[in-house]
Amino acid sequence: MSTSTVRRVSTVLAAVALVVPATAAAATAPQAAAAQPVPKINWGSCGNDPALKAFQCATVEVPTDYDRPRGSTTTIALTRLPASDPARRIGTLFTNPGGPGGPGVPFVQQFAQIAYTPQVRAQFDILGFDPRGVGKSDPVTCAPTAAEEAALLAGQPPFPVTPAEERSFTRSNVKLALSCLTTSPDRLAHYSTANVARDMDLLRQAVGDQKLSYVGYSYGTYLGATYAKLFPNKVRALVLDGTLETSWYSGSDGDRRPIGVRLRQGDGAAETFAQFKAECKKAGPMQCSLAKLGDPSTVAESTLQKLKTKPVVIPLPDGTTMTVTYQVAVAVTFQYLYEPAAWPALADLYSELATSGQARAKAAAAKAPEALVEWNRRKEEYSSIGEVLQPCIEAKQSGRPFAYPAFADAADQKAPHFGRMRAWVGQTCEFLPIRDTDAFLGPWENRVKSPVLVIGTRYDPATPYQATRPYSDLYPDARMVTVEGWGHTTLGKSTCADAKITAYLTQLEAPADGTTCQQDRKPFDPAPAAKKQVQGAVVQ
Repeated sequence: MSTSTVRRVSTVLAAVALVVPATAAAATAPQAAAAQPVPKINWGSCGNDPALKAFQCATVEVPTDYDRPRGSTTTIALTRLPASDPARRIGTLFTNPGGPGGPGVPFVQQFAQIAYTPQVRAQFDILGFDPRGVGKSDPVTCAPTAAEEAALLAGQPPFPVTPAEERSFTRSNVKLALSCLTTSPDRLAHYSTANVARDMDLLRQAVGDQKLSYVGYSYGTYLGATYAKLFPNKVRALVLDGTLETSWYSGSDGDRRPIGVRLRQGDGAAETFAQFKAECKKAGPMQCSLAKLGDPSTVAESTLQKLKTKPVVIPLPDGTTMTVTYQVAVAVTFQYLYEPAAWPALADLYSELATSGQARAKAAAAKAPEALVEWNRRKEEYSSIGEVLQPCIEAKQSGRPFAYPAFADAADQKAPHFGRMRAWVGQTCEFLPIRDTDAFLGPWENRVKSPVLVIGTRYDPATPYQATRPYSDLYPDARMVTVEGWGHTTLGKSTCADAKITAYLTQLEAPADGTTCQQDRKPFDPAPAAKKQVQGAVVQ
């Protein structure tokens, strides 16, 4: 696969890699899928929560293995926000919030009413589903209980720096992989994006749509590309926002570096972090607290270097404390770069960390930085690390799990701080010998005749802008829109982009290729009163 004033939909990734060349099996899947039994959806209440009154919920059963369509089944959880103007209803708008591992049910329930324009909500049922292996859809888990899984992960930093930490981190990933392999081998073996695409096509048939209308964010663009490849004649409209370049993710271009390096997220994050510091300097001390301490770039860099040897202990509102190490600071920064509206909070965190020596005398009365409080709270939201292991069973691995320190050193040279952090993503997968034989890994050029809308943000830490044009080139008629701004995906950031998406979805009016849009506000502009911001999903 997501920081905002609403609540973030995000996934912190690990992982990638059991099996046979998947392309041959996948190539025949569209024809085979036509023979699958189409599930019947019995929509009902989503429970007693008043906030969910407008939504309907259901579960359906889909084939676990599409080679055995009448064999065992997998439960898929879904929700929808019915069209507000049924007389003008076009159909169902399928969504995916990213990840891998982002659950689509809470995404739609929390964001659909603010993420999509009134016209889109009037003319579409907006549908979210938890992809197989995620959330309430028979999740992949890595231990018998949540407590046991937490114990497996306890004490490990977000990423290692010293040789001792690297050895410990590697041992932990070996243990985690073995535990995942013991607990969920049956689910992992059918966990590929191609099977999620096949599930989505069954759901499309179940809601009665002749063709798919779809909005995918981040990893959701990889799902969109996979669907387009497997079902090119079933596409009505694809909005692909925050593009995950398919060959980088899958490794189909022959690059055998770890997936965390291939995705260039370290590069994107380093570039966006530079923008954070530059925009803070432009905003000045009245709008950016970090600028009160001097040049934001100098202060931020010296703070990160200091944390390598002198972590800072920060009191939290619940009376506990949190030790902010260098690794924690980098990981928090990466997440907060996703949402420019959250950059003032990130600046506050750096200000607190930079002045901790003087401020500790008042620690009991100090207010914890909002960014740190949110980071600490978010850790309790993930049901299982196993839900983000999808790359492990479908993407190509380096085959060199003990070379990760060298990969990380090289990445850190190119993209300080973030290159090292993202380089370690996927090491768990190196020890997980499971592949989904029905996965699809390319070739990626497709035959979709309809125009597709591809959107990239200029400074995106998770899906770097440099991937946008190569991704667009996969489609015979892609209309690429550049959002001149910052953060991951366009959710809640650009009225201009919202208008382009609305016209495309409702009228099939695609903008000209090369169109640009601006964001509504700069990162350190004062927030409009009562203005809700939406955070997009995260890809790892």
